[in-house]
Amino acid sequence: MANADETPTRANRLAGETSPYLLMHAHNPVDWYPWGPEALARASELDRPIFLSIGYAACHWCHVMERESFEDEALAAYLNAHFVPVKVDREERPDVDSVYMAAVQAMTGQGGWPLSVFLAPDGRPFFGGTYFPPEPRQGMPGFGQVLAGVREAWTQRRGAVEETGKAVVASLAEMRGMGDAAGSLPSVEVLSEAAAALGASFDEANGGWGRAPKFPQPMTIEFTLRRHLATGDPRPLAIARRTLDRMADGGVRDQLGGGFHRYSTDARWLVPHFEQMLYDNAQLARVYLHAWQLTRDPRYRDVAMGALDFLLRDLRTPGGGFAASLDADTNGVEGATFTWLPGEVREVLGDAAPLFEAEYGVTPTGNWEGVTILSRVRSDAELADHFGLTPADVAERLAAARGALFAARRARPQPARDDKVLAAWNGLAIAALADAARALDAGAPEFAERAAAYLAAAVAAAEDVVSGLRVAPGRVHRSWKDGRATADGVLEDHADLAEGLLALYEATADERWHAEAVALAEGILARFADPGGGFHDTADDAEGLVIRPRDLQDNAVPSGGSMATSVLLRLGALTGEPRYRAAAERALARVGPYLGRYPTSFAQWLCALEVAHQGIVEVAIVSDAAGAAGTESLVRAASRTYGAFRVLAVTADASASAVPLLRDKFALRGRPTAFVCRNFACRQPVHEPEALEALLVGT
Repeated sequence: MANADETPTRANRLAGETSPYLLMHAHNPVDWYPWGPEALARASELDRPIFLSIGYAACHWCHVMERESFEDEALAAYLNAHFVPVKVDREERPDVDSVYMAAVQAMTGQGGWPLSVFLAPDGRPFFGGTYFPPEPRQGMPGFGQVLAGVREAWTQRRGAVEETGKAVVASLAEMRGMGDAAGSLPSVEVLSEAAAALGASFDEANGGWGRAPKFPQPMTIEFTLRRHLATGDPRPLAIARRTLDRMADGGVRDQLGGGFHRYSTDARWLVPHFEQMLYDNAQLARVYLHAWQLTRDPRYRDVAMGALDFLLRDLRTPGGGFAASLDADTNGVEGATFTWLPGEVREVLGDAAPLFEAEYGVTPTGNWEGVTILSRVRSDAELADHFGLTPADVAERLAAARGALFAARRARPQPARDDKVLAAWNGLAIAALADAARALDAGAPEFAERAAAYLAAAVAAAEDVVSGLRVAPGRVHRSWKDGRATADGVLEDHADLAEGLLALYEATADERWHAEAVALAEGILARFADPGGGFHDTADDAEGLVIRPRDLQDNAVPSGGSMATSVLLRLGALTGEPRYRAAAERALARVGPYLGRYPTSFAQWLCALEVAHQGIVEVAIVSDAAGAAGTESLVRAASRTYGAFRVLAVTADASASAVPLLRDKFALRGRPTAFVCRNFACRQPVHEPEALEALLVGT
């Protein structure tokens, strides 16, 4: 191994890691350290600043900075001689990323990846940014200039540097104290205020919120669905549908493979950033599924299944868990796998090409850098009129064309895959698959085989994650790859996995998943809860960083706190445990002042608040082995519609069940029986599916 003062000539310290992102840098001439005490001790010993670079495997600009700067021998030699370089995979260490992303945002007003931060040996940040080009460009300083400037400040103006670090840390500590921990549950008016703010900022033409770049925001869409269900107001549903329709038509959705790319670089959902993330597809599949349950529009069902099929086809690992992502680049070219020239389309489709080209906007000039990103630009009815066909003929021919082009595309070079299995993101995938299995089995019998496949995949993923990442009851590691579990699980790992296991329990009635979810919830309360209300992102015995992170805002994934709150509310209904509801209300009180004003940044919190105010309807179905067929009919009745405000527990033997909701329930007159309850007070039990559905209207 090379000394810190030398340029390494072979693999650096990252070669022993499992993260695909870190391994990508294992042969850089930069003498990288992984994050840890060795790096901090080395910086202290040499009295050098740390250069901390944070990214992830699917990040396009991370790859660009690596090629331009980290593989440059001269820049690497300077970096090695005057800094201690540390590389972090943000997906493995979201706690480290959260702290230093907040620091860079506080210092510069913006953030992103790659994240480039300079730290004192004790970890305090004093300067940072994101991507730096190798030479000055478009108003950005060159990376070499940045390094020289930081070195000069460190050696010549140490006092000012250290004062900056102290001020940044103090600012971060102040920011993490958001909200009034002594407050009460935010009022129902906050939900109306948030809905009004979303309506005012909504992009009526294109759907979604904000300008380019535009992100899908499935949690915000989920909130609008819940607002409609809770109030009957048509406006939130119209907002949701417009957004779902435009995303489904756009290039942000892979029109051949069914998955979604991470975001759109334009406001029209046309030109994506081509990476494909597990968390996006899991959340989008779930919200499209819920939109189908609410509206019965079959298109939403089909889009949801397309995203789930992408997960099973392209992200499932041999053990059953799901890989983190697919890269934005193919052989160094962004989007190369996904774009088309007219000649390529015609070579595959022959005489069927004109119909496909008219539907998906394939032109000689293309719609992005001379090539075409497929997007749906005409309806089947418009094509039917133009080509003298029926809409059914158009749909059938386009389906065949998509299949042929997808098969041809599979023969192309494919994006690299980040194979690590993350607890949090797999929890989101398990939830989506379990919900889909229930909904399709109940509401689309022609897809029974697909429903069974989704349920089997959810069970396999849960078994893989629990066996690979479980440390002890209620405690999990963050990441699993190559037979090794790495990094302590953070709050989102425990909360998202609990959410997935609760959904899986409802889909299978297998009480082991309920027990695992309860254990995770107890672990959250024991090790992550703040006595004053809300939650920390790291456990009370986790590695000490310059601050203990608490990121309250929902971003591309739910914040750990908002998902923990959602899970505790549902578990409170299943168990009757008042501590769960009380902890959820304290957490909501902490973020209350921000929910109405910043709804897209607190969307999962709003979903939880909606549940807190609506209350949860508890559905308990009890039978014996002889009543299996009747039980299935009742379960389907309870699963057919969008159940944002209900939980489901099913057993063939209530006397042996460990689920408190099922205690003292029985099969009345020997027939499968459904009990519909609220706060464990039940209405008249029913036996017929139609009667159960009538009791569940609006829940």
